[in-house]
Amino acid sequence: MTDYSGLKQQLEQRLADLLDRAEVIEDDLRHPLDADFGEQAIDLADDEALEGVDDVLRAEIGQVRNALLRIENGTYGTCANCGKPIAEARLQARPIATRCIECAA
Repeated sequence: MTDYSGLKQQLEQRLADLLDRAEVIEDDLRHPLDADFGEQAIDLADDEALEGVDDVLRAEIGQVRNALLRIENGTYGTCANCGKPIAEARLQARPIATRCIECAA
């Protein structure tokens, strides 16, 4: 079994960073609307953009959590498609990878 402790630590740090960023966005989205209709329009447009960013963050949070789960259950580093090992260089470049480079292509 390969030692993924370094990658696990990177993934845990990435997860913490993503959760912090998502919390800031959620706090921004919870603000009450301004009484001025012009400001409301601007706020709503900003909120729409923030919701898009939040969606991307939430998707990555899920991928990082899944990678950490795969480390815990011993399936990390194995291609979910063909079952072959995922190259260490690929995991270093993309720690959330679930497929080897051949299957990902």
